[in-house]
Amino acid sequence: MDAREMKIKAAEAALQHVEDGMRLGIGTGSTAEEFVRLLAEKVSGGLRVQGVPTSERTARLCLELGVPLKSLDELPELDLTIDGADEVDGSLRLVKGGGGALLREKIVASASSRMIVIADESKVVETLGKFPLPIEVNPFGLATTRIAIDKLAAKLGLSGDLKLRKSDDGAFTTDGGHLILDAFFGRIPDAEALATQLNSIPGVVEHGLFINMASFAIIAGPAGARTMQAK
Repeated sequence: MDAREMKIKAAEAALQHVEDGMRLGIGTGSTAEEFVRLLAEKVSGGLRVQGVPTSERTARLCLELGVPLKSLDELPELDLTIDGADEVDGSLRLVKGGGGALLREKIVASASSRMIVIADESKVVETLGKFPLPIEVNPFGLATTRIAIDKLAAKLGLSGDLKLRKSDDGAFTTDGGHLILDAFFGRIPDAEALATQLNSIPGVVEHGLFINMASFAIIAGPAGARTMQAK
């Protein structure tokens, strides 16, 4: 089973939790896109859902495939969000934001009664941090914000480069018009402390640590999909 087949397996298992009439948060990324394709097949067969996308990219795919969409202002409370992750540990702490949609992903997940994470087994880690942590920042005062993050990292015993994310035509810009600093910490032993203190830096808009948000994860491997609960 290759990587895409595992993503499809996880998406298929998550789709079993979608019920007729649900208000559904729809994630961003390659695994979430497999879910959208499967969801669209169900919608064409009569399943009624209203989706809130977490990115413009997801919105375009949903519209292309016929998945009905609403804004979060129209549906401020959701039944379920299904989204991928760049890392997930045994306590269901996540690193997200590899696709650059972390702010909207976190807002949508927070508006949902439940969040199901879908991923292949390569995303399961003992300690978060191998995947660079995305930190969404305001363009104004970028140098000041970078210095503050560096000082915080040193205080918490973290080290590693902070790199401004690039795109083909310059700095990567999120759907909200912000920039992303990717923090190459390697290991984040105390994700809760880092998450709390990043939130106290004025130039930080949001970060990719999702803590106490996932209800459970569906992890796909060569043997199929399994449900992962927090330890």
